Amino acid sequence: MRKLLPVLLLGYCVFFATSLRAQSPQTRVLRAALARATADTTRVLLLADLSATYRYSRFDSVQWYARQGLALARQIGYTKGEGRCLSRLGILMSERGNLPQALRIDLQALQLHESSGDQEGMARTLNQIGLLYHSLEDYQPALSYYFRAQKHYETAKVDDDSQLISVLTNLGASYEGRGQLDSAEYFLNQAYALTRKSRTVHQSCWGNPLPYVLRELGLLHASRGQSAEALAYYRRSAQAAFPEHDLRSACRAYQYMAELFRTQRQTDSSVYYARKSLALGQALPFVIGVVHTSKLLTNAFQARQQTDSTLKYMRVMVQAQDSLYNPHRIKQVDAIGFAEQQRLRELEQERLQYQARTRLYILIFVLGSLALLALLLWRNNRQQQQANARLSALNQEITQQKEEITRQRDSLGRMLHELKTTQSQLVMREKLASLGELMAGVAQEIQTPVSNVKNLAAISDDLIDKLRVDLRRLGLETDELGTAWDNLQLLSDYQRNIVRSSQRAASIVSGMLEYSRNSPGPRQLTDVNAFVEDYLRLTYHDLRSKNRSFSAALLPALDPAVGNLSIIRHDLGRVLISLYTNAFQAVQQRQQTKQDGYVPQVAVSTRAAADHIEIRVRDNGPGLTPEQQARVFERFAAPRAPEESSGLGLALSYDLITKGHGGTLTVEAQPGEFTEFVITLPLNLPPEPGAPAA
Repeated sequence: MRKLLPVLLLGYCVFFATSLRAQSPQTRVLRAALARATADTTRVLLLADLSATYRYSRFDSVQWYARQGLALARQIGYTKGEGRCLSRLGILMSERGNLPQALRIDLQALQLHESSGDQEGMARTLNQIGLLYHSLEDYQPALSYYFRAQKHYETAKVDDDSQLISVLTNLGASYEGRGQLDSAEYFLNQAYALTRKSRTVHQSCWGNPLPYVLRELGLLHASRGQSAEALAYYRRSAQAAFPEHDLRSACRAYQYMAELFRTQRQTDSSVYYARKSLALGQALPFVIGVVHTSKLLTNAFQARQQTDSTLKYMRVMVQAQDSLYNPHRIKQVDAIGFAEQQRLRELEQERLQYQARTRLYILIFVLGSLALLALLLWRNNRQQQQANARLSALNQEITQQKEEITRQRDSLGRMLHELKTTQSQLVMREKLASLGELMAGVAQEIQTPVSNVKNLAAISDDLIDKLRVDLRRLGLETDELGTAWDNLQLLSDYQRNIVRSSQRAASIVSGMLEYSRNSPGPRQLTDVNAFVEDYLRLTYHDLRSKNRSFSAALLPALDPAVGNLSIIRHDLGRVLISLYTNAFQAVQQRQQTKQDGYVPQVAVSTRAAADHIEIRVRDNGPGLTPEQQARVFERFAAPRAPEESSGLGLALSYDLITKGHGGTLTVEAQPGEFTEFVITLPLNLPPEPGAPAA
């Protein structure tokens, strides 16, 4: 192993000698942009960013580009660019171990950022100041500067995620130094998650922060005693540092690996990685890395009692420690930091005084505004009271006029409603009168042929009887006359049926003539049950003649005790036709819904009571809702379906029963089940209209 180490060290030095001449992935892009830039301000910012690409690989390039940008910025008076270029020089001083000079430059850059309002520059410089205190292991002020940097990054909403990731990682590293591992894990996990999902870390002039995040995660696992996980993170950090030419991160990763192997007492591996780390640290030079690595090598060779190597690395360690931890420089850092704190306190005091003056001016302005507002409100209130008094008088007058207009409007509304009702009644009566005249003409035209048919049938029947007598006189045998005799008998039966049908037709025509009369007819003693059943079948067959596909079950239940009653036949007939038609239309409407097992039924029943008789017409149609029941006897009430009539027939039926017969017409219904109309006719009927009083 000892023979192999010099060979590896030589190869490593050759590799990193070429790496020193290499450039960051963003260097070429920024150089091309610088060559195309025409504005001086743009060139200053590009020179600052180009300087940042060499921060961990070539310090001479950092200084060269930063000084070029600083000179151009001061020449054109560009405060923002001057602050950014000074901040890059501060990085250079910090990495070389000159912490007081680095702090002076950073504070000067911070003031330039504040004067130019450069939030991103302020955040970057605050982060660098925190790193200065972090290198001295003074974690409390480091955390203060880191949190201020984080706030500025979030306020400025910087598109470059690598800078915010750097701050989060620094916060985690500071909490690691303080031994607060839970807080360290919180910030490091945030940084790692943002690094993985970010799309801008590969485009930043500051390079990809992944090597830094990985080695700090490894250090966190090492602090918890998880050596295997820590070593894996260190190796990943070193691998990720090479494409970025981040010699500083590689130096630190090898340093942490050497420290881990030392704790595991793997001295050869510890020395191997410590030498690699030292070579990288001296090449930059990275003083903090040189201090830790040379101290590690000194202790390792001292334990091996190799005096020459021990003295060699001890000289390196002492020189680096003197550069970094020189007491005079530490005092300078403290003095500069104290002066900065004094400046910040003075600025805070000035800010508080300014806020106090501002609040006082605002208070005076508010009080003056309130006084003026109170005066205006008092004046407006007085005018408002006077206006209210006038408005009250006008309102009272308008109210009286409104009440009078309302009374007139209501009166006109009632008159208009009465006129419309009267007009509708007149129109309906005119229509009914025309219909009655038409029915009378039709009935009279039918009456003559019906009478002729009846008479001819009677004559034909007499002729058949005479024909039988003549056949008997001929003395023919019965067998010979059998067929002819049967035909004569059949013909005689047909003629009698024709006579009965003619009589039935004559009765119907007579009823039509009675129904078509305009004036109230006389009361006639009538068999109520026969009258009710005749009109039921007449209405049903009339509906069937119009719609052959319709059929319904007729269910008469007639009480024999009803007997005869003196009624106005054509008025009661109108009522029954209206109720029957309504019932048939209802069952037909429900039949069209195609319900399984539904059978249309229309039932009519009569019942005799002590002082009246009842006629009930019931159907098993869709029924009526409570709203429809309340309006069913109104004139022009809403029909059951769009194709039905307007319902005026039920209103007229109600008038014919209540006014013409002194009875009642009511309805009982249940939606989806049935509808039943109930007619009550008193046994002691009122006198006929126009008849003299008894």
